Amino acid sequence: MKHYTSIEDIEDINSWIAEAKALKGSPLKHVELGKNKTIGLLFFNSSLRTRLSTQKAALNLGMNPIVMNVSGDAWGIEFGDGTVMNGNKAEHIKEAAAVVSQYCDIIAVRAFPTLTDKAKDESEQVMNAFKKYASVPIVNMESATGHPLQGLTDALTIAEHAKVDRPKVVLSWAPHIKALPHAVANSFIQAMQKMDVEFVIANPEGYDLNREITKETPVYHNQEEAFKDADFVYTKNWSSYEDYGKVNNTDPSWMITKDKIGKAKFMHCLPVRRNVVVEDAVLDTDSALVIEQANNRTYAAQLVLKKILENL
Repeated sequence: MKHYTSIEDIEDINSWIAEAKALKGSPLKHVELGKNKTIGLLFFNSSLRTRLSTQKAALNLGMNPIVMNVSGDAWGIEFGDGTVMNGNKAEHIKEAAAVVSQYCDIIAVRAFPTLTDKAKDESEQVMNAFKKYASVPIVNMESATGHPLQGLTDALTIAEHAKVDRPKVVLSWAPHIKALPHAVANSFIQAMQKMDVEFVIANPEGYDLNREITKETPVYHNQEEAFKDADFVYTKNWSSYEDYGKVNNTDPSWMITKDKIGKAKFMHCLPVRRNVVVEDAVLDTDSALVIEQANNRTYAAQLVLKKILENL
């Protein structure tokens, strides 16, 4: 595997899950694999779990991580071709990616969408520019339209906690005070479509996600109907896709409650706004898998890095 920028880079998710479980059981088994190798973790946006878990994953493999908050610590980077650079951006991605490639054996990038320009966001300008101009493998730590490290994490978590052969998994929208990206939801959908689960989506009218991603997955506009017989309820807010980036609904009745999910396990990528997205009565019980998910971020990232290192 050269790059990991999408869930679609996973050919057989079941074998990946099995390998991630093995890494979790013996995280330092391959500590020599990354010896004398360097990974650059470039953050154009803030992070807690992604930054720490990916750095730990690299250390578990014997790599040397270099972490940089690009937006605050580097020159402003221009991504457009043919741009007259007479504004506030001093460096072009052509040089930036080439230079970082000389320092690092793998480059991992995190960059959020504009949520104002759908075409620009769906072009994945930042991620694709690094893939084009860097001479080393690229790992997506969340981009404009996807979060494949989180999606792999979620697949691992469900596989670990499933009590039946084909569990019912629901992805549910929940209210939020801000306009949020579609990346986590998109990658979760793609991961579930690769697994043997009964998968449905629940969201209000006007919040249907990109049909090129949801494909034939059933979409319910009635949350209670979608939750019937659910084994897992994965919750995430996202802004409107059709009315791109807008918050047209903050209906508090879509908040996740213990009464709604019943015996289902609750999942969320974190951070989560308590008593807005989900009530305390869910988060503070054994129903919540959010801490287990956060722990699994390390082993999802470690698996991805291991596969790339094996091909260097």
